[in-house]
Amino acid sequence: MQFNGILANLKTYEAGKPIELVVREYGIEAKDVIKLASNENPRGCSPKVIEAVRAEAVHMNRYPDDSMYELKESLAKKYHVEDKNIIIGSGSDQVIEIAIHAKANANTKVLMAGITFAMYEIYALQTGAKVLRTPSAQHNLKEMLEIYKANKDISIIMLCIPNNPLGECLDAKDVYAFLDQIDKETLVVVDAAYLEYARFKDPAKNIDSQELITKYPNAIYTGTFSKAYGLGGMRCGYGIAQPEIIQTFLKLRAPFNITNLTLKAAIVALSDEAFVDASVKENFEQMSAYEAFAKELGFKVIESYTNFIVLEFDASKNSGAIAQKLMEKGIIVRNLGSYGMNAIRVTIGTPEQNARFFECFKTLYM
Repeated sequence: MQFNGILANLKTYEAGKPIELVVREYGIEAKDVIKLASNENPRGCSPKVIEAVRAEAVHMNRYPDDSMYELKESLAKKYHVEDKNIIIGSGSDQVIEIAIHAKANANTKVLMAGITFAMYEIYALQTGAKVLRTPSAQHNLKEMLEIYKANKDISIIMLCIPNNPLGECLDAKDVYAFLDQIDKETLVVVDAAYLEYARFKDPAKNIDSQELITKYPNAIYTGTFSKAYGLGGMRCGYGIAQPEIIQTFLKLRAPFNITNLTLKAAIVALSDEAFVDASVKENFEQMSAYEAFAKELGFKVIESYTNFIVLEFDASKNSGAIAQKLMEKGIIVRNLGSYGMNAIRVTIGTPEQNARFFECFKTLYM
């Protein structure tokens, strides 16, 4: 059977290994497996959300409110925008997919950092667009601007703030100075999936969505409930942009693209900011233990503004082998070998999970 030729050389996104796989392949009981690979909130979600979803479960036979009025109202209040500025997606990556499919095509290019979220490239290649990356792995706005000025057919610029999978984060003032030099016909996607963490660690990193879309009508801000809110399994994200952009994107959104349980979970999650604040605070308290651990063992870390940290190794160690050995012990981390790095990305877990990681890692690394 013949398919679209664009798909022939398109890579499949490699998600973090599930707990179920480790249970099946290594005979480890599920309760003894810790997953530190997909940047999920180790504290789970707000207890209020669990209670609300249980109550809502009796309505699983019904389609959700496709206007998503209540969720949009809650988001509009939080971000000081209007309902017409918001689109809801099955995770923020669905909003990003819509954005790229709305703007990119075989005659255009998509610009991004040297190492960043893999789905940007996959979505771009689906449209036939060419992908341009900066020479530097981390975000380098000077390099990005040079590439932009040399290529007049760039239709989209992807900014991951803070960046996944590396963890670094641009200052808001530098982002704005960069956007001042971008043509208004170029769509700029500010992927803020981890911004709850970055703004806690350093307020200078915070991108105000209302300010962003007011100053730069060609920008869209995307956020998610999958990280700090602990709702990765519910799949809910959102985009905030000028109404002209949102109305165009809605033409690409499938009806009922999130469930009624997801809607309820997201609405209630937004009402419990205390849970999010506590999660983020604990995250950085525990991250300091990873930084101290790396210093003790003498290997590099990338300063992180997220809920994960990247551990880099010298040539005497192999990140793939380390990740595999950890998995065999029931600890799932993300090997960054596919990004051309001899490194692993580790989600910051609970104190107990982190202590187990340190203990097990030492036996493998030393």
